[in-house]
Amino acid sequence: MKPEIHPNYETATVTCSCGNSFETRSTKPRMRLDICSRCHPFFTGEQRLVDTAGQVERFRRRAEKKTR
Repeated sequence: MKPEIHPNYETATVTCSCGNSFETRSTKPRMRLDICSRCHPFFTGEQRLVDTAGQVERFRRRAEKKTR
């Protein structure tokens, strides 16, 4: 390996939009998430729809047009 070409691997703080935060290691000091294991429906057991910018609604409209 060549010396001096690799980025620094340091402790990073990961923050979710739900408020959960934890530390890990990364080349970036801070990361923001939209969803994590604390608020993801698979882990919480809730039936909740995670819709980013109306994608689910657009899909349903397209699917409805094709079934007609």
